[in-house]
Amino acid sequence: MSRLDPLIDHLLRRAGFGASQPDVDVFSRMSFGQAVAYLIDYEGRPDDVDARIGRPDHAQVTTRDIFAPDTDINEARQRWLFRMIHTRRPLQEKMALFWHNHFATAYSKLAGDAGAIQATKMMALRPGTLRGPRGQIELFREYALGSFRDLLIEVARDPAMLVWLDGQTNTRRKPQENFGREVMELFTVGVGQHTEQDVYAAARVFTGWNLRRSEGNRRDDVQAYREFFYNAEQHDTDAKPFSFPIYAHGGRTIPERSESQGMQDGVDLLTALAYHPETARRLARKFWNFFVSEIHPPDAAFIEAVAGVYLQNDTRIRPVVHYILSSPWFTDPSTRYARYSSPVEFVVRAVKEVGWQDLSLGTLLTPLVNMGLQLFEPPDVGGWPLGAGWFSTGTMLARANFAATLAANQRAHLVASLDEDERTSQALVETMLDRLTPAPFDAGPRQALGSYVQAIGSAGSSAAQVDARAAGLARLIVGSSEYQLL
Repeated sequence: MSRLDPLIDHLLRRAGFGASQPDVDVFSRMSFGQAVAYLIDYEGRPDDVDARIGRPDHAQVTTRDIFAPDTDINEARQRWLFRMIHTRRPLQEKMALFWHNHFATAYSKLAGDAGAIQATKMMALRPGTLRGPRGQIELFREYALGSFRDLLIEVARDPAMLVWLDGQTNTRRKPQENFGREVMELFTVGVGQHTEQDVYAAARVFTGWNLRRSEGNRRDDVQAYREFFYNAEQHDTDAKPFSFPIYAHGGRTIPERSESQGMQDGVDLLTALAYHPETARRLARKFWNFFVSEIHPPDAAFIEAVAGVYLQNDTRIRPVVHYILSSPWFTDPSTRYARYSSPVEFVVRAVKEVGWQDLSLGTLLTPLVNMGLQLFEPPDVGGWPLGAGWFSTGTMLARANFAATLAANQRAHLVASLDEDERTSQALVETMLDRLTPAPFDAGPRQALGSYVQAIGSAGSSAAQVDARAAGLARLIVGSSEYQLL
């Protein structure tokens, strides 16, 4: 396989999910700056990936009957994996994954409240396929690089979030504090930047931001749905004071408003939080960990620079990510392989680099759970704990087992992809390391890889003997500690 410039490989691991051979064919003709622009300006390429589900030259989905990712959560998970593997817009899917963890919402609570079908629709409904508002993950795709302020307002109106943080029960007589607390503590300014009185005021701000059910449909009807509903009669119309500025002139109190105008309270608060300097810094720190490094502590200059770009661009994320990917912090060789791969990043990258021929995506779901991640099921509102916490004896065993299963599944494909000059014992290690792009191996582990291949015999071993080691070598590399870094 012809590989890319190491800096572009680095870019595709961080701003995407690694490089398949079709990706190599696209990016091999680009400079680094062109590659960044290609990823950032993804609207220039068709979002046709769903139309390719079922093609024999793509990964396959597992279904009991008709593939129904809008109403079956496991099929929704397969659809998202398919998109990560085959999309022409990798940064859009990578940002959807980022926002999924930032605004962590779990399917299981929704299913307990609304049933499996409605919960899946709230999480993953594709626009225009069935009645009802788009699923939460579609919201994250739409606003992946858009205005954070606008995304924050849409999340506050999102049916999945309203169920997840009990917004549907937020009334003037009994304000519900869950969303008000988390929107400040987790989604925007962070711990220590607000008071308990702010939490109570925020709960009152969102009174009446409720849900309603579609009429004439049973809970198990695929055409039934829940949607946001501003219940004016349940809105607290009194003034709400805060400890931080809400308005540009410095005012800290949301004024009294009539019931019919009360939705503006929430818009005012969310706008103030989106533009708060601590929100800018908090997002900058999260972007450092996501794009640059979880091993090196955030550089203070990076935090201030990224926060400045965010605020100067009216909270739009596209210029922020463009700045980060083009920055000296991102391109510094010391930040390559300085981030831990989450289970879904590990699995999708391995599939893209090893192969997907006749691979059923349904078989990936259990290994992902064993590694500690189930899509649409974060452990709590704080999301998955990232970094070295992904790794334990059990989860590393799960990763090694997955590597073995994938390599065995793709054995014939791996052999068929080797050129004649790569089918020698000397060339095979280099070929696989170039293809799979792990972090550089130290001398001892690299020698062990060579010893594994050379165990087939002398340098003159037949191509058939070398072929027999190709899948085993892929298994060893993908299961190695070096491959767990991005």
